[in-house]
Amino acid sequence: MGCRKGVSIALFSFVIMLLFSTPAIPGSLEEGIKATARGDFASGFSIIRPLAEQGDAGAQYYLGLCYEVGDGVPQDYVEAVKWYRKAAEQGHAGAQSMLGNAYKVGHGVPQDCVESAKWYRKAAEQGHAGAQFNLGMCYELGDGVPQDYAEAVKWYRKAAEQGNAGAQSFLGDAYYYGQGVPQDYVEAVKWYRKAAEQGHAYGQYSLGFAYSKGQGLPQDYVQAHMWLNLAAAQGREDAMKRRDEMSKLMTTSQIAEAQKLAKEKWKSH
Repeated sequence: MGCRKGVSIALFSFVIMLLFSTPAIPGSLEEGIKATARGDFASGFSIIRPLAEQGDAGAQYYLGLCYEVGDGVPQDYVEAVKWYRKAAEQGHAGAQSMLGNAYKVGHGVPQDCVESAKWYRKAAEQGHAGAQFNLGMCYELGDGVPQDYAEAVKWYRKAAEQGNAGAQSFLGDAYYYGQGVPQDYVEAVKWYRKAAEQGHAYGQYSLGFAYSKGQGLPQDYVQAHMWLNLAAAQGREDAMKRRDEMSKLMTTSQIAEAQKLAKEKWKSH
């Protein structure tokens, strides 16, 4: 699931949102977060920790993120879970989602897929796209809930419609394989493309594969090579293998065109 990466993205997004908001009120959570973003952890935590201890859910969530990744404090999964739980119990969707992650991978708590799904659901029902995606995966795999492809599709769709690239790719898979929805290559390609255009490696691989087979769209080796090359550049070995197989079927000029398109697309991301 890539919990650590998810934490880093959550922390970065939270900070960026506040850095570009209105000027912080002295002693506010915003001021504390901006101080830590500047590297002034002493000033930042002198504001954030008291707010968290006073019950501010946003401060509790942020403090949990800091402990999760060791940003300004020693990395401590148990302490992270402590603060996530305090915020989650107040209904903070981000904290509920991160608490679900903790139970999923066993960071700071014993691994427990049932408890993980419970917290994902609480956040998902509030519209948290990441939690909706994760809850969809729980249903697809039967982790902590009965396996139910239709229910997985329901949650993937909610997250995909909010722009979650992982959910878009997995919704594409649902249509490609006919799991939880009727098989529909055209619809699969539609969702793969949405994810691929966001730079999602699996979406790029899946779109490239569809182009190579002519499934859901006209067969096009140049487009296939381009998307597979982009996915391969992100380390997907399956994309590398498929790209190399494609190259044997292409002319030198076609390969050159595909590589040119890949470079242009890479720069645009």
